[in-house]
Amino acid sequence: MDGDQLHLSEATLPGLPAEIARPAYDRRRTRIGIVHFGPGAFHRAHQAVYLDDLLADEPDWAICGVSLHSAGVRAALRPQDGLYTLALLGERPALRVIGSLRELLCARDEPAAVLARLADPGVRLVTLTITEKGYCLAGDGLDFGHPEIVHDLASPEAPDGAIGYLVAGLRLRRQRGLAPYTVLSCDNLADNGGRLRRAVLQYAERIDADLARWIAAEAAFPRSMVDSITPATDDALRERVASRLGCVDAWPIQREPYAQWVIEDRFCNGRPAFERAGVTMSDDIAGHDRAKLRLLNGPHSALAYLGSLMGIETVAEAMREPALAGFVERLMRQDVAPGLGTLQDFDPEAYIDAILARFRNPAIGHRLSQIAWDGSQKLPVRLFGTIADALAAGRPIERLCLPVAAWMHYVRRQARDGVALVDPLGDALAALGRATGGDARAEVEAFLAFDTVFAPLSGDARFASALRDAYRSLGDAGPDAVRGALAVAGRG
Repeated sequence: MDGDQLHLSEATLPGLPAEIARPAYDRRRTRIGIVHFGPGAFHRAHQAVYLDDLLADEPDWAICGVSLHSAGVRAALRPQDGLYTLALLGERPALRVIGSLRELLCARDEPAAVLARLADPGVRLVTLTITEKGYCLAGDGLDFGHPEIVHDLASPEAPDGAIGYLVAGLRLRRQRGLAPYTVLSCDNLADNGGRLRRAVLQYAERIDADLARWIAAEAAFPRSMVDSITPATDDALRERVASRLGCVDAWPIQREPYAQWVIEDRFCNGRPAFERAGVTMSDDIAGHDRAKLRLLNGPHSALAYLGSLMGIETVAEAMREPALAGFVERLMRQDVAPGLGTLQDFDPEAYIDAILARFRNPAIGHRLSQIAWDGSQKLPVRLFGTIADALAAGRPIERLCLPVAAWMHYVRRQARDGVALVDPLGDALAALGRATGGDARAEVEAFLAFDTVFAPLSGDARFASALRDAYRSLGDAGPDAVRGALAVAGRG
């Protein structure tokens, strides 16, 4: 980019075109009340936007974004006074400048500033989007052999990792007689708050048993669930944003219009009025996670495998195929939703309507080939739980078995064509796909014997029978055969 070009900043904000939305508050009046570890695209497209909606009425909850190792976000946004552009990718694309990030730090070379901010009495909430690997977990507990944990336990006052910084900050607050902050994980990790709490306490116990007891008694680690598709920033987005703004934004971001944030209402030191920004406060995070897995991710996998067999490339394209779109909607409303039970603050029909609208969004090029990755890991949590519940309740499972059968045909096709499967069990699945051929019943039995994926469902005769029927209905798994199978399933 030309160094003479104007960049987005506080100075250029007033001169932006009138149609560009911008902070509805005086940023100078805001105060930092949140430290966020991992201010990447998802955080800036999601949590930071919710806070941006609140700062006009609650100016004490601005954000200090902390990158643990990479200085890229700081380098891009500090010269822009923390401002950046959010592009909402709907049928009518819209741009909005977000102002909730008031400070950008890189812990690698500004550790004292990070610790000072964690010890700031005004900071009452620490949030994280650091991906699962950033928590250094082994099972449900901390991985004490992880190099980052080994380093931080040896130098607890000069940590490198997120767990080390969280405990170092809490230690400083205890020493200074300050209340602890609430620690809120926003990563897609089952029982994220519970697992983070255990990791923090295990780490603190190794340093100072009294500190660990204080954290256990006084701090809070709510669970949460987040959702919104956030495609990566590319040069096309940067150019599109610059042309609309009339100035350069070094790191704009983009996401679909839909966003969801569910938080367990368990805070120890106050919190923003999240509800005003559309956050759902609920004590049943596991229920919301289950609804997302079964009503969003399960149908995503159905589209991925059935659509791929039909030669379709993206979710939006798949939803333009009437037989497939109709099948997925029936799957959600008639087969998945009845197994969810009652969930507080949740309207399944409205949620399904929102998901179908997301699937149809032509501005999101979500590739089926990517959704199809790791099928051996995804199907048990996305579809098999629904199937098991339906069997226990005596509900039909024929439609639920069709995406599973499509995955089996997909594995066989990839193996036949010599295309590597992106799956932790890819080699074993490829061998299975190559070894079966010609006899549909034998092919299904070979897959069912793969206990790593199918146990314990494989022992249920009703499931085995329904899966054989679904597999046979797909015939040669070509586009016409799949359409025929979908048509039959649609009459069920």
